[in-house]
Amino acid sequence: MTEGIDFEVAETEDIAGQRDEVVAAVTDHAGTIARELALLQGGDYGQETFNTNAGEWTLKYEAGNIQYLRFEGKAGGETYVVSAKQPPDPDDLAAAMRDYDAFVAAYNAHVESKEGVLDDVSTDFPAVESTDTVVSERNRVVGRIREVSDVMAGELHRYDGVDYGTFTARVNGKRWELKREESRASYLRVGGQGGTYLVSQYEPPSAPDVRELADDFRGFVEAFNDYVDELEADLSNVSL
Repeated sequence: MTEGIDFEVAETEDIAGQRDEVVAAVTDHAGTIARELALLQGGDYGQETFNTNAGEWTLKYEAGNIQYLRFEGKAGGETYVVSAKQPPDPDDLAAAMRDYDAFVAAYNAHVESKEGVLDDVSTDFPAVESTDTVVSERNRVVGRIREVSDVMAGELHRYDGVDYGTFTARVNGKRWELKREESRASYLRVGGQGGTYLVSQYEPPSAPDVRELADDFRGFVEAFNDYVDELEADLSNVSL
């Protein structure tokens, strides 16, 4: 039974209110530091740690906004002065805030240490060579390979009588595959899945790939011609 018991319960509303006011002020002030750090570091996400005589402050930000400000004293323990979770204990907050000015001074010193670091960096860069000649030669060679591949596709279409098909051969140990749709080459691929597409409906091959494989294309055409010769030989043996 509690009837007749008259205990006075201390109210914490004023203390909590003062704590919240301090946290709100720090969030606003340290939020400015977070935005400046994001600009300095060139990214929306990151964190930076600053050392003072009393301990270590870590400020983390995301999308340029402060996520937390943590103080770790040299005597031990840590206090999240600013946090997305619960507010700090008033005593811990008071202890951390006694070192807040030192934290700001450490941040300012960090920024000042970056001033002038790019003064001697020259922006007088060498001229950039054009790739027009290389690209033009690449396109010329690839265009000729496509023309020959289309001719081969047309001959296969005439022989097979179906709309889709492939022709494969090995040249210098690599698998070459010509895929056609009716009498037009869909692609010419060297090296199987994940290989190099000399002919495709997408982007052209690189100039080094063309240089490496152009001579072997002759071997692929020769293999195709041998295939046709064998077909002619087989048909010559048919008697009616």
